[in-house]
Amino acid sequence: MRQTLSDFLDRPSTRYAIMGVILFNAVILGLETSETVMNTAGGLIILLDTACLAIFVAELAAKLYARGLSFFRNAWNVFDFLVVGIALVPATGGLSVLRALRILRLLRVISVAPTLRRVVEGFISALPGMASVFLLMGVIFYIAAVISTKLFAPTFPEWFGTLGRSLYTLFQVMTLESWSMGIVRPVMEVHPEAWMFFVPFILITTFAVVNLVVGLIVNSMQDAHAEETNAATDTYRDEVIQRLAAIEERLAERD
Repeated sequence: MRQTLSDFLDRPSTRYAIMGVILFNAVILGLETSETVMNTAGGLIILLDTACLAIFVAELAAKLYARGLSFFRNAWNVFDFLVVGIALVPATGGLSVLRALRILRLLRVISVAPTLRRVVEGFISALPGMASVFLLMGVIFYIAAVISTKLFAPTFPEWFGTLGRSLYTLFQVMTLESWSMGIVRPVMEVHPEAWMFFVPFILITTFAVVNLVVGLIVNSMQDAHAEETNAATDTYRDEVIQRLAAIEERLAERD
């Protein structure tokens, strides 16, 4: 019975059905933010939301029954359990903020769709390497913030008056959001040599360090995809070997 239920839950059709419910529930949660819609069909919206939640709870209960404690050995199962569990907490009083967190159910699409899981797993596997890059960026930002505060604080206190303001301004410059006309050119009107500071900063942070982070993520995703492909190849090879062995046994019995 448990094995049959587990096989049913692992079917692609079942996964697609759950994904459809997740996406439908996301639309329902979006409609709940519209006062006009809630005034018109609020009762129906809440009923549909409750029905979706009931389906999620039933799915998790079926997985718990079919797989027992091994259910919690899978990180994605734990993730689904927490996301659905948040929706079951009474959203009253100090916990009213949890009503907004119900949209987190949409994240269950990640655990249902293998391609999205691969992206997340690649990102997670890249975190150790990214930590070193972020540490390097933090050092660069700190050095640049100290320099810019000492150079530009007297004339532009609203941007570089304190270390914190300098860090935020430099972050804006790194994102290239209004960096030229909004910050650098006004600074250069007072300090014509300021380009000697800002241009190397942009080259190092925006074009070097940020692209290094992107490269780490892409490389990790490729490694995760390669591992998945190798695992699928090994599984297929084992199945072929088992079938060949079964054929050899049948031929030996006939002889």
